[in-house]
Order: sequence, then C-alpha cells, then structure tokens
Amino acid sequence: MERTREVYRECLKLICHEKVSFAKLWLLAAQFEIRQLNLKAARQILGNAIGRAPKDKVSYRNEEFAAETPKKEFIEHYLPEELVKSENDNSSAVKRDWGSTLREAANAVFRVIGSRWIVPWTAETILQVMLLWIAAFWFIGSWMVPFAAHVAGFNKESLTFRGQALFSLITDVTEGIAGIAILHRCLSRFRPLPHDWFKLSLRGNWHIDVLLGCLMFPLVNRLSQFNLNLLPLLPSTPVTISSVEQSILARDPVAMALYAIVVSICAPVWEEIVFRGFLLPSLTKYMPVWCAVLVSSVVFALAHFNVQRMLPLVFLGVVMGVIFTRSRNLVPSMLLHSLWNAFVFLDLMK
Repeated sequence: MERTREVYRECLKLICHEKVSFAKLWLLAAQFEIRQLNLKAARQILGNAIGRAPKDKVSYRNEEFAAETPKKEFIEHYLPEELVKSENDNSSAVKRDWGSTLREAANAVFRVIGSRWIVPWTAETILQVMLLWIAAFWFIGSWMVPFAAHVAGFNKESLTFRGQALFSLITDVTEGIAGIAILHRCLSRFRPLPHDWFKLSLRGNWHIDVLLGCLMFPLVNRLSQFNLNLLPLLPSTPVTISSVEQSILARDPVAMALYAIVVSICAPVWEEIVFRGFLLPSLTKYMPVWCAVLVSSVVFALAHFNVQRMLPLVFLGVVMGVIFTRSRNLVPSMLLHSLWNAFVFLDLMK
C-alpha cells in the first residue's frame, strides 16, 4: 500500500510540473514498478493522477499528448494489457514447467529401458532373417521332421506319449538350430559384431529384474482369461487336447520330463535369440527403443499362431524386452521366459 502511495505522488508531481508528457508517463511508471501492482491499483493511480492535475496543465498536456500519441483511453487500455501480459507469461511458464516435467519423466523411462544399439545392417537384412526363419519353422515342423519319422517307419498319430514327446523335442531342437544357422549365415558379412550383440553372461544386476518379472505372472494369467473372454473359441472350432496335456493326464514321467525340456529350455533359448537378441535391437535403428520393444513383442505373439493368447504374449514380450534392454544380456530374458513356461506347465499339472 505504501508503495502505491509513493508511485501516486510521483506521477502527480511530474504531471503538475510539466516534467513529463502523458505519452512518457507509462515508461516512468514502469521504472516505479507499476507492473508489480494489481490491475485495479494501476488504473486508480493513473486516473487519480490525471484527475488531480491543474486544469490548464491537463489541457496543455492533453494537447501535447494528442500530438504525440493516441488519447488517454489508449493509455488506460495499454497499461492494463502490459500488466496482464505478466500474468500470461506466468501461465506460459507453468505450461513450460508441465512440459519440462513430462519430458523429464519420459527421459527417465528411456534411461530405464536403455539406449539404441549400433545396427550395422539395414531393414532388408532384418526382413530376410525373419522371413527365412518363418519359412524354416514351417518347413521343419510340417514337412521335414514328419517326413524323417515316416522314413524311419514311425507314424506320428500312432506314437506313444513318450514317442510324441520325443518327436516334439526333436522338432524344437531342429527349429532352434535352423534359426541360429540363419542368423549366422545372414550376419556373417557384418562380423565382428558390436560387443553388446547376442551377449550371454551371468554377471550383472539383473536378478531383481527377473524377480519382478516373475511377480507379473498372475497378471499375465488374468490377461489370458480376459483375452479368451474377448475372443472365445468359435462354436465350429473343435476342442482338442494337446499331446502335452495328454501326457500330463496319463502321468507318464518320461514324457512329462521331455516336454519340460522342450518348454523350459529349448523354446526359451531360440525364441529369445531370434526375438530379443536379433529383432528388437535391429528395430532400434529405425525407431525408439520403447517402440522396438512393443513391435518385437507383437511379432513374438503373432509367431505363436494363437489369437486367444495374443494379449498375454504381447505383455510378456514387453516385460522380457524391457529386461533385455536394461541388461543387454540374453540370459535374464531367457531365464524369465523359461520360468514362465515352467509356471504354465506346472499349472497344467494341477
């Protein structure tokens, strides 16, 4: 309040003694920090100063003012606008603060999931590897191994539980070897690869990440049930029992042990090499890491050819992808994948 009176007295004194024109009043008032006063006080200071000045001085000053600048109404309009401008600046500052906070949060997330890989090949190589792997996967499972069994005098349909389990193990091992051979052949011209490609190490602080990933298993189960409710089996789709479930129902220990090797060791190893070891890092050449994690997870889910399991597999792929990008080590994601498959296998045994 005392500051307001001081500015008021100075303005009145200057107007009465003809030391300054109305056109320059605002500039002087700015020096007295009128901008720091509220809007109502600023209007009152200027209005009272003009009202109390001697009539002839006011008239004289009005004429001078008219020659130099717009009329009094312009000052009264312009001054509050400048005062309001500071409020707008404050609002913009708040918005900038929110923007900065969001950027900092995003940067924190990006730091958690790691940075991009150095990728020496192009999208053509990525597509080549994935198409060859899909073709090999289909050819081995649908033609090569069944044909070899037929030549050896075995019929898959007539195999015992142990025979079917051994058949699955041979198929899975062959598919894994083929996938690794495709990677080796297609990437041979880019050797030596950067040190963080296809890294396998027991060292590092990844154990807590794997433990946290295991805590997600109940959520994956919930997603699986939600996915099944969202996309139930068609009425025309026959309900079949897999050979794994048949072996579990028969309580054949040898068959169950062979299937445990397939789902808990073989599949996690070669799937992680292909999807997390190759596809995810390769995609970071063309997109952010978080986007590469998501895209590789969708491809991972699609490769299981089961629309009723899409959501849980995508979520599981994201979890394993984040763990892999944090450690740049395939061992943690392989271990988590193995534990998940073992969790499902044990759940079937109940």
